[in-house]
Amino acid sequence: MRHPPFPLPTICTLDVKLKPIAKKALLYNHYGSSHMLLQPSRQAVVVNSHQPCSRRPEVVLDMTFGGGGHSKAILNSAPDVTVLALDRDPTAIHLAEDLAKEYPGRVKPILGRFSELLSLLSHMRIPERSVDAVLLDAGCSSMQMDQAQRGFALSKDGPLDMRMDGDRYPDMPHAADVVNTLDQQALASILSAYGEERRAWKIASAVVEARRSSPITTTRQLAAVVAGAFPPAAVYARKDRLNRPSHLATKTFQALRIFVNDELNELHAGLRAAQTALRPGGRLVVITFHSLEDRLVKRFLQGEDMSNLDEFHFEQKQRKEKYAERPKQRSEHWAPIKRKVVTPEKQEMLENPRGRSAKLRAVLRL
Repeated sequence: MRHPPFPLPTICTLDVKLKPIAKKALLYNHYGSSHMLLQPSRQAVVVNSHQPCSRRPEVVLDMTFGGGGHSKAILNSAPDVTVLALDRDPTAIHLAEDLAKEYPGRVKPILGRFSELLSLLSHMRIPERSVDAVLLDAGCSSMQMDQAQRGFALSKDGPLDMRMDGDRYPDMPHAADVVNTLDQQALASILSAYGEERRAWKIASAVVEARRSSPITTTRQLAAVVAGAFPPAAVYARKDRLNRPSHLATKTFQALRIFVNDELNELHAGLRAAQTALRPGGRLVVITFHSLEDRLVKRFLQGEDMSNLDEFHFEQKQRKEKYAERPKQRSEHWAPIKRKVVTPEKQEMLENPRGRSAKLRAVLRL
């Protein structure tokens, strides 16, 4: 789970009202005299049920269960909600199973990828267009980042793994397999496409040169090789949104993680699955953490044809020129709850640095 540094819209139904709180807007839902509200929290998304629902219980699909913070907060504050807890990581599912024991009959753990979701729901006899709300918190979870043995984090030395599925698929390549077997051109293409790294070719060259001596097998090794591809002055040149020095290997790690886990195709599959699963009037809330994710989500929700994701894999200048010529579209499936994307304020970023690049989009299923 990530810790969203801003208010999340509600996961509910029917009439929509917007009320500004702390320069943001939280969306209310009404069942006659009852309503539910999602509030911000450093630990989770908090659902506040002011009165018991007078109609049928709600079904909320948490598509990225992670550490379970979002789901647990919803369960604590909305006694009539059932949570479908999806995650591709077996470790997360073990946590979901523990939560299911804590909340008997209200949590249904689902092990699988976004691309497998519809078949999994069908197997559970959950019909299409029946889910009330979907929360999709894209990317790598804090739980995965904090475990050195998973190989996701720059700050922790561990094996260069990066597989979100863990050991579910023994033949699935690790990040180490990618950096030690692909040629320079292929590596540069991955870094450019998925990391938007301007020095992709030089980094790929440094990787190929380094592995001639010995395989690159740990996160610390890779970070050192990438840093060596930059001039000394670059160490202090890259800054994050808090104006802090950003590690030179950050984009490389992002690119490898996205490639190993096929994240963009999975994200697209997840959005399509949410579109099929949600009932008319249901809500979709999506949190993204880098431009590739957010760009895909934005265009999908605008109704653009996203069947060919290769269009994302060219230079940013070409991309801007390409889409500047396109007329704006309006989706026949989605209506925006809030016109502008929600981003964290500076104080929120200081309190939760991991959420500094987060963007939230919330839409209503038509």
